[in-house]
Amino acid sequence: MAVNAARRARPLRVAGLVLALLIVALLGAAFWLRSALAQAQAEADDREAAIRAAGSHALDLLSVGHRTVDSDIKRILDTSTGAARAEYARNVTTLKETTLRGKVLQTGALRASGLVSMKGNVARVMVVGDAVIRWEGSKQPPQERFYQWNMEVTKIGTAWLVSKTELVL
Repeated sequence: MAVNAARRARPLRVAGLVLALLIVALLGAAFWLRSALAQAQAEADDREAAIRAAGSHALDLLSVGHRTVDSDIKRILDTSTGAARAEYARNVTTLKETTLRGKVLQTGALRASGLVSMKGNVARVMVVGDAVIRWEGSKQPPQERFYQWNMEVTKIGTAWLVSKTELVL
């Protein structure tokens, strides 16, 4: 009788083991899927952040006024790094003098931006915008100018900063 009970218990133990292994496999798959989804979301967030950073920087370049020139220049420098920042820093004095002397009021608008490519922490973004330029106190009519850039955006820590700009003619 004890032998019969042992034989009947064996399939139950095997079924319990199979069930336990199945639960472990399902939990492992769920954790893997959660990790994969989190990675995909992080990559999508990075793509969007790179596009936003390039667009915001372009708008900063297009919106400069003689009353706010110091804060305008600060925004341009704060949203750039590397070669782009070094170039802007070299031209700060000229930009400020020209803006103040001409009493320039330049208002920009972002028209479009899109991701061209992304590899690691570096993205290439195409940006299109325009600006209306006025000269306070001048009878000269406003001028509208159109711009298109290829911008390289680099992730520094958690921030995306423009590291290279190329004006497309």
